[in-house]
Amino acid sequence: MTIENLALQGKQYRQSSMAASIQTRLEDVRKANIRESFAGFEGVEHKLEHVTTIRGVDFIDDSKSAKVNSTWYALGSINKPIIWIAGGVDKGNDYSSLMELVQQKVKMLICLGVDNENLIRSFKGVIPTIIETDNMSDAVTKAYYSAQKGDVVLLSPANPSFDLFENYEDRGNAFKAEITEL
Repeated sequence: MTIENLALQGKQYRQSSMAASIQTRLEDVRKANIRESFAGFEGVEHKLEHVTTIRGVDFIDDSKSAKVNSTWYALGSINKPIIWIAGGVDKGNDYSSLMELVQQKVKMLICLGVDNENLIRSFKGVIPTIIETDNMSDAVTKAYYSAQKGDVVLLSPANPSFDLFENYEDRGNAFKAEITEL
């Protein structure tokens, strides 16, 4: 089975799939059953969930990524220009581990939160365009009108959601609801 045939794409999913396939082969599970499982597996809601494609722009809900490390995996799994929606309750995050991926892939950062100071300070001068907003409607609308065919709008906040939303599910559902309004 090739990597392209995996239902879930991204470095962390490839690693997990390899580990799981080794374990299942040790348990004498047939290769055909393993292939079928990996090709048809549906991901977890709000975790690198492909929501839709509009005008050639992919919208991905990764609201569950409430930590910098999770967002690192999300950014690393996308091989297209990214409009990144991030923010939330920032408790002094160190975003330096994201810097290389951000420089390579992110063309715009939309900071979604009540206090975006640390996020803005961390990426000012690194990302060409940084916009600040305090609501999902503005974030999605600005991302949509800024995107070009072939871009990805990625909600991967790197922060907990409690400044504007009840939890990551509420944040992800708000993202998806706003996309349907485009």
